[in-house]
Amino acid sequence: MTLHLYDTATRDERAFTPLTPGKVGIYLCGPTVQSAPHVGHLRSAVAFDVLQRWLERSGYQVTLVRNVTDIDDKTLAKAADAGWEWWAWALKHEREFQAAYAAVGVKPPAAEPRATGHIPEIVAIISRLIDAGHAYEKAGSVYFDVRSYADYGTLTRQALDDLSPATDSPTEDKRDPHDFALWKARKDGEPDTASWDSPWGPGRPGWHIECSAMSQRYLGDEFDIHGGGLDLRFPHHENEQAQSRAAGYGFAHLWMHSAWVTQSGAKMSKSLGNGLLVSEVLAAHEPAALRLALAAVHYRSMLEYSPSTLDEASAQWARFQSFVARASEKVGAVSSADVAAAALPDAFVEAMDDDLGVPRALAVIHETVRAGNAALTAGDDAAVASALLAARAMLDVLGLDPAAPEWAGERAGASSSAMGALDFLVKADIEARAAARAAKDWGTADAIRDRLAGAGIVIADAADGARWSLAADS
Repeated sequence: MTLHLYDTATRDERAFTPLTPGKVGIYLCGPTVQSAPHVGHLRSAVAFDVLQRWLERSGYQVTLVRNVTDIDDKTLAKAADAGWEWWAWALKHEREFQAAYAAVGVKPPAAEPRATGHIPEIVAIISRLIDAGHAYEKAGSVYFDVRSYADYGTLTRQALDDLSPATDSPTEDKRDPHDFALWKARKDGEPDTASWDSPWGPGRPGWHIECSAMSQRYLGDEFDIHGGGLDLRFPHHENEQAQSRAAGYGFAHLWMHSAWVTQSGAKMSKSLGNGLLVSEVLAAHEPAALRLALAAVHYRSMLEYSPSTLDEASAQWARFQSFVARASEKVGAVSSADVAAAALPDAFVEAMDDDLGVPRALAVIHETVRAGNAALTAGDDAAVASALLAARAMLDVLGLDPAAPEWAGERAGASSSAMGALDFLVKADIEARAAARAAKDWGTADAIRDRLAGAGIVIADAADGARWSLAADS
């Protein structure tokens, strides 16, 4: 089976064929840096990181561009309320997003352009649209004329007259209520630093035009995949496609959208007060567990977030960590080069090639880990080595190899020195328990095991002796 991906535009799953053999260009809509990142913001970043990793594992050279919207109405308003310069406010939160992405193992993009760094490209596309009769200027602002473009609405399959008016500018300033802003004239009260010179007077770009300009700048007139969260399909992506194609560019050939993270059925958002800040979540849970929770549900399915979500992911992550650590101790560590070159199980490949079927892929991983643990108990070193290599190779595709540098030092958030001290103390109890079992003093042996369990330490007996690990909720 070759890679098949679901195209949001055509609403079907189709074989993926890149424009240039061996290379894939992806444009991913990144954050609007008006506030701190919450868990919902990381969903699309993790989903498209898995896509990039799978494409690279499949032999493609991937160029992923993820933009930063560093100026918009909300950013200006929130910065003013906080008494900050808008650009300092935006940079503060941009850095918080970058830290959050890195914490959950998202690979850095090939380019991370900011809207404010591409004003010349934005002005050039707007001028091109005006010359083509698809945009018009009024009182220093420029609007896209949606009725001039016959294919407007085709991405989301909506009739123009059924759509609500665009809310990015006052309706009275437009020829049609559905027209959207490409360039916004400077408003009274806005800081001088929030506007740039243009042929239509001082102002700043509208939200949608920045992505058309930056995708064209870094990926060319047409590229393979445009991605983002499901909430961006309309109006953002509909407007992007319309203005780019009206300007004469082929633009994206395939659209992919990740579903929301929800709480009690409602999309996670700051406005609803249900946004779990990444900083708060990571203070209580391992970053890898958060990544696993976000990746485990198929990217097109809603992820219902509850208090048990991270507990379940933490338990899974602990099982992966424990097996890799025990197997590596038994048969020796596997090099990163061997992991990258290892053959993947057919069932795993089939799952990933079927529109990134991570839930089915994880089932293959769990089965491999179970077989590996059974081989450890049986003392079958060859089977242990085989399971270790396969498990690490599959987890590597998902960005979750416990032995990878980003996770190798992670163990319930404890420092290496603390873990060393804990290991010394626990092993003393394990030795005492082994002596009690040898003397058939089952009461003492069980008491030691129960005391350790009460401290959040799990003992696993194997043919070559007992091993310990921290319980998932420790």
